[in-house]
Amino acid sequence: MHAPKHPVNNPHKPGFTLPVRVYYEDTDAAGVVYYANYLKFCERARTDWLRATGFGQKALAAEQHIVFVVRTVKADYLQAAVLDDELEVRTTIERLGGASLVFAQKILRDGQIIFNALITIACIDLDSRKAAPIPPAVRAQFATLV
Repeated sequence: MHAPKHPVNNPHKPGFTLPVRVYYEDTDAAGVVYYANYLKFCERARTDWLRATGFGQKALAAEQHIVFVVRTVKADYLQAAVLDDELEVRTTIERLGGASLVFAQKILRDGQIIFNALITIACIDLDSRKAAPIPPAVRAQFATLV
């Protein structure tokens, strides 16, 4: 895995790019990336972006008693990735709500989009296991990225 923390070069919508190389373990019997692994690549990108903003998941759980969980996924698989492909997972925040946010995530190979997803993430209180408002400091940081 390459080092994360490369911003997407789009002055209109701040984002985050995570380079990913396809390994043998990522592929299925046909030699292409198994469909669920695209979602894993997206998860890694969101987690690394959150960490890069200063809000690691472990710290948020310990200090704020919240976690972020996937609520919905709308995904389009446009082309197959294969062994040794060098991919980029580009992530932007599409919408910021009170207790949720929607990420727009694209996976590219050689500058071409091969996977496209809108992923809704909900903020959950660890104690009640119910939706909770995104903490003000975290929300303020996210608001600069919308």
